[in-house]
Amino acid sequence: MAKQAEKRSSIDASATGRFLDEYLPYWLTQASHSITKEFHREVEREGLSNAEWRVLASLHGSAGETIGALCRLAVIKQPTLSKLVQRLEAEKLVLRQTIAGDRRQTLVTSTPRGRARIDALVSKARAQQRAILRPFGSTNSRQLIGMLQELVRQREHAGSPGADLVPDEGEGA
Repeated sequence: MAKQAEKRSSIDASATGRFLDEYLPYWLTQASHSITKEFHREVEREGLSNAEWRVLASLHGSAGETIGALCRLAVIKQPTLSKLVQRLEAEKLVLRQTIAGDRRQTLVTSTPRGRARIDALVSKARAQQRAILRPFGSTNSRQLIGMLQELVRQREHAGSPGADLVPDEGEGA
């Protein structure tokens, strides 16, 4: 009975309230913007663009990523990412290598200099995440991250419209 009342009140709220009040993409965007806006100031203080941060953070702890995987991880369109990787390679922050057996694939890895450049930012990002999630407790925090990961996996697996699209360079984490 309580579940029916809860379901009814949720449906009633969406029927009588603003559309955005219960629209998942809106709240995901708001949460992302709120969290990343604060952290982007840290990134800029370190002399990196947000896109550079996302690429280097995507490579942090990784043995390397293909350009395609890096596009998805860093949420950057391929032409923009290719130019960015070239710049980062010129700064000796990343290294590009052709994958043995498939000359069409390029593996991008972080160099020791690239890792050193973002180690402090990674620590700050982890501290910020702990602070943001602290009010929810560790169980709920792990559950939230797990649900978001599963949501992304489901959308990618379903081949949802737009699942392969990424926002422009200035958007996202």
